[in-house]
Amino acid sequence: MEATLIDGILESLRIGFGFLWTAAWAIIMGLTITSLVQVYVSKERMANVLGESNLTSLAKATAFGAASSGCSFGAVAIGKGLFAKGAHAVNFLAFMFASTNLIVELGLMILILLGWEFLVAELLGGLVLIAVMAVIVRVTLPETLFDEVRTELERHDRDHGDMTDPTCGMEGTDEHAIVTDGGETLRFCSEGCLETYRQQTASSGEWYDELRSWGGWYKLGNQYRKEWSMIWKDVVAGFLISGFVIVFVPQWVWNALFLEGDGLLVTAENAIMGVVIAVISFVGSMGNVPFAVALWGGGISFAGVIAFVYADLITIPVLNIYRKYYGWNVMLYILGVFFVTMAFTGFLMELLFDALGIVPNLAGGETATEQQYFELNYTFYLNLVAFGLSGFLLYVYRRGLGAPGRYRDPVCGMRTDDDGPNATYDGETYYFCSASCKRAFEDAPDDFAAHPPRVSDAGSSHDHH
Repeated sequence: MEATLIDGILESLRIGFGFLWTAAWAIIMGLTITSLVQVYVSKERMANVLGESNLTSLAKATAFGAASSGCSFGAVAIGKGLFAKGAHAVNFLAFMFASTNLIVELGLMILILLGWEFLVAELLGGLVLIAVMAVIVRVTLPETLFDEVRTELERHDRDHGDMTDPTCGMEGTDEHAIVTDGGETLRFCSEGCLETYRQQTASSGEWYDELRSWGGWYKLGNQYRKEWSMIWKDVVAGFLISGFVIVFVPQWVWNALFLEGDGLLVTAENAIMGVVIAVISFVGSMGNVPFAVALWGGGISFAGVIAFVYADLITIPVLNIYRKYYGWNVMLYILGVFFVTMAFTGFLMELLFDALGIVPNLAGGETATEQQYFELNYTFYLNLVAFGLSGFLLYVYRRGLGAPGRYRDPVCGMRTDDDGPNATYDGETYYFCSASCKRAFEDAPDDFAAHPPRVSDAGSSHDHH
């Protein structure tokens, strides 16, 4: 019995890491493209153009979401920031759908692990999700409730300052804050996000011009690092859980949860149950794709699997964030709208694909336990290229190649040069990114003087833009 358990664990790990190896190049390439968009596509006026409840604003919200990060938690946080700044409810919900269903890295992973049929269903279904959600919200939206929540968010921002990080949408802190030329205080969740904001606002020229300099690559490396920091736990957890589910969950469990056979009732039940499994799985972001592979291998219908993939925005941890942001009533409203939208769209996709005769058939293919993952094939060479690119981006960031300054502001941590505000304390000269940071230092020099003013010799190789 003990040997059987150990063998099962080892096989689960082999499958989980095998899936991860198979999809690694797709994830890395996708995150690189996402980072490029995040750095060089300005979103400063995003909320201003999403305030209207019309088709144009809905289309812009979809485009903004598709160009944003694939992290479900990041999507929710940015959505909250957009809503607080005036975006209509239907638009910030559409933004979240697009940023978790229409992004490059997710599409590549689905193509590698599940096949082109699921990729088409994901992309087409992502647009259908937004259309169905928009119709439901327009019919059922409790305008008064959402207005009250927005007013409360605005009141909190006035009383405590807007704590939303303008680069990633997470909650900022007073520790990482700057005062803009217009007198507005911006707060960031980390030194890295503050640095990214300064880089983006200082950026000039097109992305292809920037990438001819070390400064452009430094910005890309910094954003790439942040993208990984937001999703790596979900990704690794999703792959490992999928391996254990494939090995240890017996077939009778899937047969009990998901009806078998043909007909609209079976398709509808499978779609609904796919969303239910997603809610209680705790696996969000791209981590639900390998879990979906386990469901597909268990014989779950096309509708159930694709509905499961859609549903990373209503897992229990994400629902808890909605509750904290908006309160119980809005959280329950979002849960209801998203649940119906995701289940209905999964149901609709199977009907459409069945009518077109392109519902994939698992029969005859290798199961996860039969596959050999670590072989000298195209995956191996693509991973070599991807790992090389990933190592290069992280090397540029860690070495500070092209970083915008040789010195770190001891107050906010931002890199700066020696041509800005400076102050001397205890025989050491400190340089600041702004006059406000200099004043903060002069008010309490002992709180900041321990921070080394110079980044490193490696960080002194930089470009002026």
